[in-house]
Amino acid sequence: MLPGMEWNTGLVLRIALTLLAGGVAAVLLRGSRKARRPCKQRIVPKAKVKESDDSEFSDEPNEPLNDSDDEDPGAALEQLPRVKLSHQPLETEDMCRKAKDFYENMNRRRTVRTFSKRPVPLEVVEDIVRVAGTAPSGAHTEPWTYVVVRDPELKAQIREIVEREEEVNYDRRMGSKWVKDVTLLGTDFSKPYLDDVPYLIVAFEQTCGVKADGKKKHHYYSRLSASISAGMLLAAIHNAGLVTVTSTPLNCYGALRNLLGRPETEKAFLLLPIGYPSEDATVPDLVRKPLEDIMILK
Repeated sequence: MLPGMEWNTGLVLRIALTLLAGGVAAVLLRGSRKARRPCKQRIVPKAKVKESDDSEFSDEPNEPLNDSDDEDPGAALEQLPRVKLSHQPLETEDMCRKAKDFYENMNRRRTVRTFSKRPVPLEVVEDIVRVAGTAPSGAHTEPWTYVVVRDPELKAQIREIVEREEEVNYDRRMGSKWVKDVTLLGTDFSKPYLDDVPYLIVAFEQTCGVKADGKKKHHYYSRLSASISAGMLLAAIHNAGLVTVTSTPLNCYGALRNLLGRPETEKAFLLLPIGYPSEDATVPDLVRKPLEDIMILK
């Protein structure tokens, strides 16, 4: 055999072995991808939230907990004694009247941004929060905390945190259309009412509980449950003859949590100043959607 032929044969052999190895690797890679494809759940490790980090205000589901670290709330509920439901049925006429009266009362609820410094009895605020505490929650975990702030120094610190971040929000984060839309409602980064009101309520979602032994206790649908509770809080504030503004300042929640000494298992999601409106308070002349735009009967 000619020398040149021996060299060509060796080269061909090396090329063939290279292609064979590449093909095997490709098959293994495809098989690995196929094996992983059915598992779509993504478990994200809990990250330490930085100050002024709004990533904690996402709608991602709660971090799954190891079953061995969590008691079964369903089993605990099965052990509760059963009691007769306390329910007072109404005559049709009374039912219609109460439903209409409640609607008309709630329809007068408005967002207010100018407050009086007139004091509000603490017992009224306590009952308002008690109403929020009657909300339903996933597996009755009650995943909410309401921090009521009345200390003037703390309120001033909260205002400083909020206005500092809100100025950046309006200037760079929110975008021109968002700024234009909220400006039409008479709002900007300045929040003087945070000093004026007798109380600030900061609503926290408990992403999980902590048992006596220090282990985590799973909270189901914590964001949804805490939001329902906050809605009942808003209704209770209005029902008590007080006003508020639902403030959700971006990028402030980590700093507020640190200031108020809440654990990392809690996420602030709402800031509510509550009190009486100022004597010269005005509100935009808004029109709410009619029933046919929000209710579909099948």
